[in-house]
Amino acid sequence: MDRTVTVRLHEVAHARTGDKGNRVNVSLIPYVEEAYPLLLEQVTEKKVLALYQHKGASGVTRYELPNLPAMNFVIDDALEGGVNSSLNLDMHGKTLSYLLLTMEVEVPAKFALHPPD
Repeated sequence: MDRTVTVRLHEVAHARTGDKGNRVNVSLIPYVEEAYPLLLEQVTEKKVLALYQHKGASGVTRYELPNLPAMNFVIDDALEGGVNSSLNLDMHGKTLSYLLLTMEVEVPAKFALHPPD
């Protein structure tokens, strides 16, 4: 049986961010396809909302894209009003994908880029 490790998402996936109004889209794509089902179990709408609530997020919808494999999270009210209303330095929310990549997940060590000892 494979040893499991707790790592941050950036060890097993990469992410990209886009914006539309006061919503931010964060796509999460695992480095290896076999990690996708594990990420579906652990990276839930509820956990993502908790991660972004300090930014004012009021809701999260997860879209599963199994053929890629990837998932896209649409996070409502996370951009302080959006590009035209916000004085935020990151008005488009481009850095918000890195916040998602700090979430911890438990995966087989073989899926992590740098598994802990």
